[in-house]
Amino acid sequence: MNKPYVTLSEAVDEIENGMTLALGGMTLYRRPMGFVRGMLQQENRLKDLTLLSFTGSVESDMLVGAGCVKAVRSAYFGLESFGLAPMFTQMAQTGDIQVIEETEASIVMGIRAQISGVGFMPSNAWIGTDLPALRPDVKTIVDPYTNDELIAFPAIPCDVAVIHGLAGDKHGNVLINNNLGIDMELVYVADTVIATVEEVVEELKPTADGVILPFPGCDMVVHLPYGAMPTSCYPLYGVQGGNILQYVEACNAGNFEKYLSKFIQE
Repeated sequence: MNKPYVTLSEAVDEIENGMTLALGGMTLYRRPMGFVRGMLQQENRLKDLTLLSFTGSVESDMLVGAGCVKAVRSAYFGLESFGLAPMFTQMAQTGDIQVIEETEASIVMGIRAQISGVGFMPSNAWIGTDLPALRPDVKTIVDPYTNDELIAFPAIPCDVAVIHGLAGDKHGNVLINNNLGIDMELVYVADTVIATVEEVVEELKPTADGVILPFPGCDMVVHLPYGAMPTSCYPLYGVQGGNILQYVEACNAGNFEKYLSKFIQE
């Protein structure tokens, strides 16, 4: 298979210390777990990353616990019905990572600004709240047409985005399911886009159950079966709740490193 198909190690090598890394998927659905495993298998683990995601989940929690992350910007970071994200919660409370306060609106506006090639995107979100006090980089401006006060959300740059798809074809097109999150936007905002896919087919065909990201939307594609497990990849497999519970229990018992060692070797 020709480019853009690469090995997992080749794709992981695209990420460097200090980069902003966006992880696709939504809550416990279609998260790039296999790619994160590849990151954690490196002899010299990455560090000082800024994680960008609409929602952070178990894949992000592992990177936080492994010491790879300096800052997090996400509207939600947790494990849905399985409770808090244990390593993120611990390190946020101790101040070992920076939490950049975000909401759904601020992430969307920041991404729109970056895609549009401008320094900020104006919005009436956050007006009348205490949120701007938590983000000194977020400024207020005056609408030149109405004189209304607006919030200027700064552009959010992104070095690498990683998404997980159902399939890729020989041309480099990638199929993702309809639980999109902000994956479509990540394709536009990131300098480099990497997709891991469950299977490789000759040619993708349009389907009501998914969306095709056309080549060259993804710069690199990695064939990685079960690459979202233990999160789900509908309709191929569901959430592996038992595995997630084992992760939470291990973290709560102080056995994160032991769990991580086993996860890396799987």
